Amino acid sequence: MKKAFSFISFLFICLISFDGYSQKALPKGSLFIIGGGARSQKLITKMIETANFLPNDYIVVLPMASKEPDTAFKYIDLQFKAATDKKVIKLDFDSSSINNPDKLSLLYSAKLIYIPGGDQSRFMKVVLHTKVYDAIHFAYQNGSTIAGTSAGAAVMSKYMITGKQLKDTIYKETFNKLWKNNIEFQEGLGLLDSTIIEQHFIKRSRYNRLLSALDANPTFDCIGIDESTALIVNQKTASVAGESQVIRFSNMETDGLTKDDKLIKFKDVKMSLYTNGDKFVIK
Repeated sequence: MKKAFSFISFLFICLISFDGYSQKALPKGSLFIIGGGARSQKLITKMIETANFLPNDYIVVLPMASKEPDTAFKYIDLQFKAATDKKVIKLDFDSSSINNPDKLSLLYSAKLIYIPGGDQSRFMKVVLHTKVYDAIHFAYQNGSTIAGTSAGAAVMSKYMITGKQLKDTIYKETFNKLWKNNIEFQEGLGLLDSTIIEQHFIKRSRYNRLLSALDANPTFDCIGIDESTALIVNQKTASVAGESQVIRFSNMETDGLTKDDKLIKFKDVKMSLYTNGDKFVIK
């Protein structure tokens, strides 16, 4: 009886160890993160190539960030149909359908999941810690491409920039102050756990927002993606595609500076600027 108990205990420990290992395994899928603005057909074609479809694969669109989900789906559907003959399915989840087994089954098995723009907080309010959230993670871990533009880009991060300032009630496209503890984050999808994404970056001059994000998370990569440009992530390798640029702030150094509780300051920060075809390693 004692031997049997020992064997069962050993098996249980092995299962726990295997589960812990599987959770740390790098995802087999890719991220295709567009900074917003016009989605060129060339970018859509690149997205289709990244998804690497097999014969029975299909695309799912999750339009919950948009105030007009039907319109958001209509335009991306036209672009997908111009680039591939794969089936495109709209899954517009809400509180009444978040646990719908038929819709969830389609999401779990989708080879490409696309999240259009709108309001990233609206999207996460529907999705956060639901079976939809789990299905997106499952698909990504098992080889699917998760793509998004604008709000659909922001949700990729563990700590998602909402765009709101905590110390200023008036919304601004970019912050006009570099204040400590001013940037609001909400929990995103967490497909990137040590990288924060900012969208429309160069077009809307969001440098102050991204530096505020880095000050709040100095060990992270903070990456701004411009419009009509994509960051493609495969495990820890990121590559750039599109018409404009991707900027990265990282390695903030504050050693030796006196503390300031109100204003952001740092001694040094690494800034990198990338264009189409460039590759780099993310955290």
